[in-house]
Amino acid sequence: MEDRIITYGGQAVIEGVMMRGQKAFAVAMRAPDGNIVIHTEKLANVYRSGITKVPFLRGVILLWDALGLGMRALTLSANTQTGEDEKLEGPALYLTLGLSLAFGIGLFFLLPAGIGGWVEHLLAPASGTNGGALPLLVQTSVSAGSSSGVWIGNLVEGILRLLLLIGYIWGIGFMPDIRRVFQYHGAEHKTINAFEAGAELTPEVVAKYPIEHPRCGTAFLLTLVLLSILVFTALGPMPILWRLVTRILFIPILAGIAVEYIRWTANHLTNPVVKLLIKPNLALQLLTTRPPDLEMLEVAIASFQSMRKAETEIT
Repeated sequence: MEDRIITYGGQAVIEGVMMRGQKAFAVAMRAPDGNIVIHTEKLANVYRSGITKVPFLRGVILLWDALGLGMRALTLSANTQTGEDEKLEGPALYLTLGLSLAFGIGLFFLLPAGIGGWVEHLLAPASGTNGGALPLLVQTSVSAGSSSGVWIGNLVEGILRLLLLIGYIWGIGFMPDIRRVFQYHGAEHKTINAFEAGAELTPEVVAKYPIEHPRCGTAFLLTLVLLSILVFTALGPMPILWRLVTRILFIPILAGIAVEYIRWTANHLTNPVVKLLIKPNLALQLLTTRPPDLEMLEVAIASFQSMRKAETEIT
């Protein structure tokens, strides 16, 4: 069971599902003509290297690779829907991906950090040692004696980051296209849940399995946000410029910790304490998944089976 937990994952894409193993990944998509189009590729060697056995480091490297893999899958699915004449590739693709990444970092990390730093500055007691003539960007946010200001500022930052994440997911869920992606997300979860239970992979059988999964990327995001509150509070007061810089530099570190936490909880699901710990993660998935129909489950199963078949053909 542990090998299954480590090995298989997936992601919803436009009108389809990507499934990833240790050697290969497959993307199955429902084309505009109604047929299922399947694309399989061999995975990078990093998935089978010794790095995958090094705690924390493996999380950072595999997360970065998974980010690229997820974008590759989304691009394949988008191009399947638009056809050859409107393919997204080359400079246009990289510009789109770069802007999306910058938007995500700015909205979920820099904006809350800036507001949290502003709150700390407001709570800082009057002090002649801070040098009032210095620009806010290079001043220490609060004096050493205002630990409550640091705590409150970081708490505001963390809560705002969490609210932005939940609000963003909730808001885009009203878009018809995104709602269908969330349905395919549910199909991906149900398929993997059915496989891990040893069930027959048919749409009718898979439909009976839970729509939540403890290793979901949504669970990772929530864990990342909650960890950020603890870690950034521990860093203490700092100039607002350094505050913003650390929020970017610490993303890989927090990601590595979050990945290890998700792996640990996924491997101890029978533990009563773990069951309690993962409840918020599972609850948040109610926003990122929707019940899929049988045709969507057919696509998810085709993706999973194609990935498994490709793995057996790779030496």
